[in-house]
Amino acid sequence: MPSLIPPQSCGSMQDLRVEIDKLDQHLIELLVTRSGYIDRAAELKPGEALPARIPARVEEVVQNVRAKAQATGMDPDLAERLWRILIDWSIAREERVLGTE
Repeated sequence: MPSLIPPQSCGSMQDLRVEIDKLDQHLIELLVTRSGYIDRAAELKPGEALPARIPARVEEVVQNVRAKAQATGMDPDLAERLWRILIDWSIAREERVLGTE
């Protein structure tokens, strides 16, 4: 995680924007790392006879994210919307390797 100045310590919009840009960079790096795990899942799933989309797992991930969002003060509905987009993108990435069946 990058070293950040707390929001309350930002004395100007420029300071605030610098910190937001740092966070955005870190989020991108985390998403790149996550995509590496998705790629590995696409390699492992055939050996376990698993499809790209596993509806029960999708819902488990969404419920975990909602709970974590709620516990940390984030809007759980927003977290769910964001993660459903991320999950759909991840499944599409796996389907390019595994197919849709």
